[in-house]
Amino acid sequence: MKILFDSLGCDKNLSDSEHMLKLLRDAGYEFTDDENEADIAVVNTCCFINDAKKESINEIIRLGALKNNGRLKILAAAGCLAERYRDSFHDELPEVDCVIGISAWDRIADVLSEALQKKGYHEMFLAKDRLCTADGRILTSGGHYAYLKIAEGCGKFCTYCVIPGVRGPYRSVPVEDLIREAAVLAEGGVKELILVAQETTLYGTDLYGKKMLPELLRKLSEISGLEWIRILYAYPEEITDELIRAIKELPKVVHYLDMPVQHASDSVLTRMGRRTSRAELLGVIGKLRNEIPDITLRTTLMTGFPGETEEDFDVLLSFIREARFDRLGVFAYSREEGTPAYSMDKQIPKTVKEKRRKACMKLQQEIAFEKAAEKRGEILKVMVEGWLPDDGVFVGRTYMDAPEVDGMIFMRSFREYLSGDFVNVMVDGASGYDLIGEVLE
Repeated sequence: MKILFDSLGCDKNLSDSEHMLKLLRDAGYEFTDDENEADIAVVNTCCFINDAKKESINEIIRLGALKNNGRLKILAAAGCLAERYRDSFHDELPEVDCVIGISAWDRIADVLSEALQKKGYHEMFLAKDRLCTADGRILTSGGHYAYLKIAEGCGKFCTYCVIPGVRGPYRSVPVEDLIREAAVLAEGGVKELILVAQETTLYGTDLYGKKMLPELLRKLSEISGLEWIRILYAYPEEITDELIRAIKELPKVVHYLDMPVQHASDSVLTRMGRRTSRAELLGVIGKLRNEIPDITLRTTLMTGFPGETEEDFDVLLSFIREARFDRLGVFAYSREEGTPAYSMDKQIPKTVKEKRRKACMKLQQEIAFEKAAEKRGEILKVMVEGWLPDDGVFVGRTYMDAPEVDGMIFMRSFREYLSGDFVNVMVDGASGYDLIGEVLE
């Protein structure tokens, strides 16, 4: 039996997908990218915001048409959308044969086997505080970098976010399990490990009674073969001096931090249920840059949260100018049922939300282009990502760039390199968010 596996949404979802792929291969299934060859289609869904929800639903409907035409025997859905709407999923999307919840993805082979043997609808949902684990995974990132999900769930309950209700309470993966998984990944050729969770900074608090991310970084740094360790999703209020020291002192931990802040107006931050003020955010940013001068800081912001006034938005723009983040993404607020923000007064029109989002991105573009131009003349260590034959250049990433979300560097060289190779590059130009340079042979 051949499976078409479609992973949507975030890198945490991708980590789950890669584990599911290994479980399915162990169960005897083969994989295909050709939907005309597939016997089974699995969609690992996302529902964080409305656009992600629509993407998941549209993909299920599209694949459902193939099933109705006799191309597919089984259509399965897993992930956040399936979990969030577990009580109505089959009624709303009857073309789906089986549904696997967030805490049950390690049972996917059993669910598919049951669906193949017995006609009718099948589902598997387990307790939301259960932590799914599985040995091994099939990497879909090319093999030279991998995401390591260090925790599941969240307990912050920001007023706009569905994640705590969908993925359950915060629960850390034991240190020994992470070290074992990371060692296997390194043995398989992974050189960059990217730590992800809904919030990485709280890692270990549920299992060990204290924040264990610095200790985890030290243990991961001892694994032979790994060259870069990157941290995503570090909440600003949880960043400790010990974590800053670990980033500063451990050579394999790249000087990069993804730190989602969402807004900078104190009144908006309070309504969001965030735990920092504008002054505190600037304090954390200042401390990070003082201790680690070459650190790259990435953040995400939200425009159009209920009650956001023009004055609040001006504060946000002022914050962007003052903080001068190296990398920044902006989302328009998505009104999600089941969250406190859904029923808040003073909902902002879509046109206003989008206008404010574009204004933030325009301002950040100016900052990012200036920062890229300032890199001219620097020599940077670069991980090769591939070759662009039409342009005759290699493309890669510096420590300043996480996969998929940040910029690239385009490199001239007369030698041949493979994805995952490291080279030193002299930067001699910039094109928007991206750098241009020449490999130092």
